Amino acid sequence: MHQINQPMMLADLLESQLSRPATTRERFRLPFSKEDTVRVLLAGVKAEVERRDKTFIMREAIMSQAGQIAEWLTGNHSKFGLMLCGGCGNGKTTFVKAFQQILNKLDMKIDDSTERYSIRIVNARDLARVCKEDYDERRGLCYKRMLAIDDFGTEPLEVMDYGNVLYPITELLTTRYDRHLFTILTTNLTPSEIRPRYGDRIADRLNDMMGKVIFANSTYRTP
Repeated sequence: MHQINQPMMLADLLESQLSRPATTRERFRLPFSKEDTVRVLLAGVKAEVERRDKTFIMREAIMSQAGQIAEWLTGNHSKFGLMLCGGCGNGKTTFVKAFQQILNKLDMKIDDSTERYSIRIVNARDLARVCKEDYDERRGLCYKRMLAIDDFGTEPLEVMDYGNVLYPITELLTTRYDRHLFTILTTNLTPSEIRPRYGDRIADRLNDMMGKVIFANSTYRTP
């Protein structure tokens, strides 16, 4: 009788364990209200613009973009990535750099450790070089807690390394998707252009992990 019940008891145990909610890393959120996050984002954008010896002008588009980004940074939702989409020179990278400066100023500890929150910004084109030349850096980017990839879509889809075909952006995004790692992309691609370029597998993962903010305004860069 004991031998008959043992598989049943094991099945009950497995069912109980599998029914428990999975333990996942809590998504990062700024410790502010949405309204206060808009304020600090705009202050950061203004500082970035003035750092380039330009004059910051508050525009309706900037207010809208700041509001959407602030919602993502403070909201109670499952998206652990953010994609900023739009044409050249319309403020996407400036917002990412503003967020980077906010983190640097906050000097927030990660849990109870001595490590602080920070975000690395890397240009997508540099990923091809890193993928080919520096395995340790490539692995570090894949697993970095917070990462921003600027100009997503400008990188080669594959690179050759002594006869081996490597897929820099595909491998990196797959790893970050699987581990629910905080990731920001800026891109000139429209959402409809991503699937033909990267295929269903990456497009579906990006849809699942990424909130989207569309930068529909024209370039701020003047001749």
